[in-house]
Parts: sequence; C-alpha cells; structure tokens
Amino acid sequence: MTKRVVTLAHYYTQPEIQQMADKVGDSLELSLYAKEANADIIVFAGVRFMAETAKILNPQAEVILPDAGSTCSLVTQTDVTALKAWRESHPDHVHVSYINSSAEHKALSDWIVTSRNVDDIIAHLYAEGKKVIFSPDRNMGGYLNDQYGYDMPLWSAVCEVHDKFNEAALNEAFAAASGEKYLIAHPESPLPVLKKADYVGSTSGMLNWVKAFKGDSKAVIFVATEDGILYNMGLARPDLDLRQAPIYAGCQCNSCPYMKMNTIEAVKRAQQGEGLRIDYLTSAQMDAARIPIERMLDFSQRYYA
Repeated sequence: MTKRVVTLAHYYTQPEIQQMADKVGDSLELSLYAKEANADIIVFAGVRFMAETAKILNPQAEVILPDAGSTCSLVTQTDVTALKAWRESHPDHVHVSYINSSAEHKALSDWIVTSRNVDDIIAHLYAEGKKVIFSPDRNMGGYLNDQYGYDMPLWSAVCEVHDKFNEAALNEAFAAASGEKYLIAHPESPLPVLKKADYVGSTSGMLNWVKAFKGDSKAVIFVATEDGILYNMGLARPDLDLRQAPIYAGCQCNSCPYMKMNTIEAVKRAQQGEGLRIDYLTSAQMDAARIPIERMLDFSQRYYA
C-alpha cells in the first residue's frame, strides 16, 4: 500500500518550497493541520522544533525534517538544565513558552504560545490572577511587559534574524522613502523597532494586515520579519510597495539560514523517505510536551474559531 505523504511548509521557506506543499502557514496553522493530518508521513519544510511539534501532536505519523541542520537560535541559546532551574526558582508562576522551543523545553512548560495567540493567552492568565514567567524570546516578552504593564521574568534568548532589525536603520530607510510610510513587525524584533510599528503581530497577522490595507497604494510598507513572507504578501497585493525592513543602512537582506536549508532537492528526498526522522523523542517527553501544546490549541480553537 502506498503511504500517504503530506508536506507542510512555513511561510519563511522559499517560494518554490511553498509550491511543493499541501499546506503553507504559520506555526499555529501548521500545528493544527499536523494534528489532524491523515498522513503516514509528514514532511515538515521548516525547522526542527516545528517537526517535533508535529510528531508530538500526531505520534502515529512518521515525521521527516528535510535537513537535520534546520534549527533555531531560540533553541540553541537555551540550556534546558538552566531553564529547569530557572523555572524552579519561580514556583508560584505559570511558565509560558513560545512555540519556538525544543520538545524538552516544552515539557517544562505549562502553556505553549505562538506569536498569534500570545497576547490573548497571557491576558487570560493574568485575568485569572496568575503570575507568569516567559521563555525563551526576551524580545517578545519585553514587548508584552512594555505594552501591558506586566512584570514577567524573562528568559534571555533571541531570534538571530529578527534581532538584527534596528531603529537607526529604520530611521534612515524612512527618511529615504517618499510619501506615506508604514512599519509592520513581528514581535521577535527588538523593542525600539516594535514601538515604531503601526502593527505588531504574527506572520499570518502581518499577511492579513497587508491584504486588508486600504491606504495610499503608493505608500511604502516596511516589513520587519524574515524575507520569505514578502513572497506571499506580493502575491496577495502586487499593487503595494512592500519592502523588508533593513538591518543596517542600505541592506534588505535578513533571511533565516535554517529555513533556507529546505531546498527543493532536500524536500524531494524527504518526500521519498530520506532526511531527519523525528524518532528520538521518548513517549514520556512527548506526553509531557503535549499537555501545554494542547492547552494552547484548545484555547485557540475556542477563541479563533
């Protein structure tokens, strides 16, 4: 019997990879899809923590990551032993972790969040009178503390792509552009950048903002996130002047090296059964990590249905 292969691709992969996929989306969309996918094999064109999440949510499926090197700086900058000690030093806090984290990290968490639902979930916890610690992205946590007056203790890791955006480069780009100018930004960016933004949100949120834009078609819209999403934005609104926000004067070149490891050849091999199999997680690890992920998915299905 032929095995059913389902290919998932994140918005930050190359356009050619997205065209090979059965589903393209952000972390939340792909997690929901992976959970319900009727697949024998899931090829995950993304990074390792995404493939691990798919395996945790659909343990019966064989999950393959096209390139074993596709990691994430938020994972590599987090020592799980130190994280465990940090969590234990805040015994009266709820540990909320961004989905950009390893399976071991998730297993030490009470809730998992994505950039799309983090505001709502943390607001929900504070409304219940809970205290929160947030990991691993200090930029995202710092933005939430600044915006909402939270006092969440933060882990200190960053996305090496988004952390390169800076206020000085943006100021120069804004000064050089004529007419109306807008900035939309992913919350993994540094706080000075986020405070300048007209909209801060998830990858899908930024895409929807662009789709719904009703301002001057000659306006310049700077996008502070990984360059892959510019492809999807351009397809949706070819009439707009969309530019990736610069990381320093004159440069618009901020690309995730790990996402770009998903080459056409690597994905084709994965669809034939080659690549990194996510078969190294124990049942205990997956069971522990599944609890906070399912909490997030249940919350998202209730609030975003």
